[in-house]
Amino acid sequence: METANRKLIRPSLVEVKEQMNAQRRNNHPKKTPPPEQTNAENYYYVKQMQAKTPMVLVLQDGEEIRGTIEWYDKLCLKIKRENAPNLLVYKPAIKYMYKANQAN
Repeated sequence: METANRKLIRPSLVEVKEQMNAQRRNNHPKKTPPPEQTNAENYYYVKQMQAKTPMVLVLQDGEEIRGTIEWYDKLCLKIKRENAPNLLVYKPAIKYMYKANQAN
């Protein structure tokens, strides 16, 4: 019995990748991820700074700080207080904040 030489036909890796990419493009178009930063926080701070809105910052430990936002950066808020020294508050220390005239 004679054995025939069989040649294995195998597509190249480049061809397989191109086919897979074409299928992905046709079946599942890639969605763009949402933006990392929406600038909503910056807009809010600028609005409150310009209006010199009296704010209440409630810290993680429950302490309340009252004053107006003088400036901000990526990590901190500078709070200007009446009859008290100004404070530089670390943003992660803030639990939440609200306008002083909205206190219930």
